[in-house]
Amino acid sequence: MGLQAEKTFVNLPVKDLNKSIDFFSKIGFEFNPQFTDEKATCMIINDSTFVMLLVESFFQTFTKKELADATKTTEVIMALSAQSREQVDEIVNKALEAGGKAANDRFDHGFMYGWSFQDLDGHLWEVMYMEQGGEAV
Repeated sequence: MGLQAEKTFVNLPVKDLNKSIDFFSKIGFEFNPQFTDEKATCMIINDSTFVMLLVESFFQTFTKKELADATKTTEVIMALSAQSREQVDEIVNKALEAGGKAANDRFDHGFMYGWSFQDLDGHLWEVMYMEQGGEAV
């Protein structure tokens, strides 16, 4: 078997860290206080996946490339699996109520159901529920 990283850290630039923390908290995410200061926070997706929300000026110190404006261009879509169709709707509805924007319409392919939203900075988040052989994936 090839390379298998133990943990995944995705880094996303944000304009206002406190507003982003408030937004994602309203959806239900938690943060690791050990890795939180005025420049960054570590949002916990699960035991091995994390999203580092970094203030744009701090994020810029990690790259020589220009930062993309996520409200105008798309570089990545964060895709999260949910435990049920109802949880998909619950997560996206919470995001919309917290100030996020709709991204794409719901889709239902029978075995796969999903819906998506944009966070406060325009990053795209897709939430989906998949059944595989009668079991959720």
